[in-house]
Amino acid sequence: MKQRHIWTLLVILVVASLLVTACAKATPTPTPTPVPPTPTPKPPTPTPVPPTPTPQPPAAKLVIWADENRAPIMEEIAKAFTEKYGVEVEVQQVGFGDIRDQFKVAAPAGEGPDIIIGAHDWLGELVVNGLLAPVDLGAKKEKFLPSALQAFTYNSQLYGMPYLTENVAFFYNPDLVPEAPKTWTEVTKVAAELEKAGKVKQGYVLHQGDPYHFYPIMTAFGGYVFGKDKDGNYNPQDLGIDSPGSIAAAKWLDMMVKEGHLKPDVDWDTAHTMFEQGDAAMIITGPWALKRIRESGVHYKIAEIPDETADGHPFSGVHGFMISAFSENKLLAQTFLTEFVATEENMWKLFNADPRPSAFLPVREKIDDPDIAAFGLAGKNADPMPAIPEMSKVWEAWGNAITLIFQQQEDPETAFKNAAEQIRQAIAGGQ
Repeated sequence: MKQRHIWTLLVILVVASLLVTACAKATPTPTPTPVPPTPTPKPPTPTPVPPTPTPQPPAAKLVIWADENRAPIMEEIAKAFTEKYGVEVEVQQVGFGDIRDQFKVAAPAGEGPDIIIGAHDWLGELVVNGLLAPVDLGAKKEKFLPSALQAFTYNSQLYGMPYLTENVAFFYNPDLVPEAPKTWTEVTKVAAELEKAGKVKQGYVLHQGDPYHFYPIMTAFGGYVFGKDKDGNYNPQDLGIDSPGSIAAAKWLDMMVKEGHLKPDVDWDTAHTMFEQGDAAMIITGPWALKRIRESGVHYKIAEIPDETADGHPFSGVHGFMISAFSENKLLAQTFLTEFVATEENMWKLFNADPRPSAFLPVREKIDDPDIAAFGLAGKNADPMPAIPEMSKVWEAWGNAITLIFQQQEDPETAFKNAAEQIRQAIAGGQ
């Protein structure tokens, strides 16, 4: 009995063991799903940004304003400069009478030229308004006519490279006037004789209202526009339009009109046509008229301005190259002028394009043209056109006074005294 009980206990233990094993096999221990490790965040790859380029200066370029006579020659010179230096040079044609006014507007706006070709009497206005840069000619300075350099000097500073000089002279027809008159009294006498004989319509012809061509007559009677200080600079406070000499010249003009030797309403072209066709025997004009006079076929000679109570002398003008104060290439512009323009070869080209006495001595001294030489003699004691700003206040009132005399609307003394008063007021008021 006892053995049976033990056997039963053993069977129970075996069965329990088998059940435990079976359960272990039936319900396996779940294997955990592997979880990948969380990666360490990487910074995003930046979008490539191109480096900011270093600002580069604009390609060097020169712009030149020249009139129709000089533009073609400047283009030829510019081409040689470009071939040597690789610098573009653009020549823009602008009417000579328009260059100054357009330059005053364009230069401050950054749209103007680097170089202009103009007259020395523009200096006062352009320099005072800060539009021009000084010019340094270096060793080339010795090759220029000193008086031409002086004309382009303002307040002791050179502001241009001159290349030609000009002034008027006395033309006469030797078929009608065998010898040039020495005085204006002689001019009056010869004119009267020729007119009385019916050989000409006018012995001497002068276009109405033009102070520039009247100035040589005015100086012959002792008149002047502005006096000069001890250093030779024009003094705007010393106005000579109503000086005794100027009024004496005005009275001579009045007499010529009253006696019929001068006619009103004659303009510049009419006066020259009369001389070219033999209807007038004497005229004052400049080298700008030389081509048309030559082509007309009229016989002519060129003489100095007649005297009267003093030496008659004209204004002298000087043309040259000026550099803009607003140019970004001032040194390049100066190199262009001194190395490429200021050469004998190119100065000859400029002379041949528009023959007037050269301011470049190597050319001036070799000119073989008796007419150009005659202009040089007539201008040997010429007064440089005043380049001071006050000169711009003179022309209108002065010209109106001359017109009033031509038109016989005012006596000469009153006309010139009124003009002088108007000019003084304009200078004082800065108008």
